Amino acid sequence: MKKLFTLVAVLGVLSFGASTFVKAQDQAEAKPDSAMVQEQDAVQSQAPAAEEQSLHKAIKTKFIEGGPEFMASILLTLIFGLAIVIERIIYLNLASTNTKKLLKNIEDALQNGGVEAAKEVCRNTRGPVASIFYQGLDRVHEGIEVVEKSIVTYGSVMMGQLESGLTWISLFIAIAPMLGFMGTVIGMIGAFDAIQAAGDISPSLVAGGIKVALITTVFGLIVAIILQVFYNYLLSKIDRITNDMEDASVSLLDILVKYNLKK
Repeated sequence: MKKLFTLVAVLGVLSFGASTFVKAQDQAEAKPDSAMVQEQDAVQSQAPAAEEQSLHKAIKTKFIEGGPEFMASILLTLIFGLAIVIERIIYLNLASTNTKKLLKNIEDALQNGGVEAAKEVCRNTRGPVASIFYQGLDRVHEGIEVVEKSIVTYGSVMMGQLESGLTWISLFIAIAPMLGFMGTVIGMIGAFDAIQAAGDISPSLVAGGIKVALITTVFGLIVAIILQVFYNYLLSKIDRITNDMEDASVSLLDILVKYNLKK
């Protein structure tokens, strides 16, 4: 891996040097006058700002055209959904544990200080895996079968905590397109009301009403796509933590069996 990283870095440096050389050579051959260079630099420096301003203005305009009542509800759906997503990401990152290191520390503690020392290691380690281990070690004197049952039971409790909040994210994923479709339907009704009031079908009137009606659907689908990506990421992270919990629990039972046999 280090060799691959070194190779990529060397190739990057060589490519950067070659491009710099070609650029310098082209500038030396072209030699434009200083006035033209200053004018080009001014245009290039103003282009990103104008583009950013136009993008912000376009989003603001579309938001207003879509109707503040429906667009605001879609925006609130996005805000609440992202708030839960951020909280879950932080929680799951804190819940991740180096299970191999934890198992090694517990095994060393059992050999040197007994069960109480191993329980102290679990108390000083954060995450659901350490909590499950503590529940198992707390019932070692009752036998391996009781330890296994306590690990399975408390593992279900930890799984519930890991999956907490996902139902709200899935609810926001479902609500966002529905709000968009509702805005579209109401916008279409408004467009047909305008046609009825005018007494004539005007292409500009119909096109304008349909465009405004579809804006809410577009924003609702965008919000749903964003939240769906984060939702799948959270599910994959929960699956990794769950697999680590199951593998580590089996390893802990093996360690406890060896510890009881040595006793």
